Amino acid sequence: MINKVVLIGHLGKDPEVRTLESGATYAKFSVATNESYKDKSGEWQNLTEWHNIIIWREAAERAERQLKKGSLVYIEGKLTSRSYQDQDGNTKYVTEVRANMFRSLDKRENSQNQNSSEGEPNDKYAGVNTTKKEQTAITNDNAEDDLPF
Repeated sequence: MINKVVLIGHLGKDPEVRTLESGATYAKFSVATNESYKDKSGEWQNLTEWHNIIIWREAAERAERQLKKGSLVYIEGKLTSRSYQDQDGNTKYVTEVRANMFRSLDKRENSQNQNSSEGEPNDKYAGVNTTKKEQTAITNDNAEDDLPF
């Protein structure tokens, strides 16, 4: 079975980075993808889809340094769904892309091989495996989801 998501899009806001009590760091941000198509009357229409992204540990810290609102980014990961209870006891459902790598696609300021002020290459892959305990710990942070629907 396969669960793989590949996205290229623009960040809707700066990554929001948090650290759990265990010390594990994660970043959450949204990415917009665009699609153009012709409708029945032959007019071009644009469709924007928003995707919630979560990325863990060193990759989260790198995302905080390298990505900003509007950044063009390539993301690979898997689609995940989870539920939690809000403050009123209502069950809320969240679907997000748990990224296991990203690559900034923003154009470089200079033609050298360095893509950030810290000299980290943008194509550095970083694994972001999470434990059940870490996944449960972020559930309480979702009381105010920024879902566009």
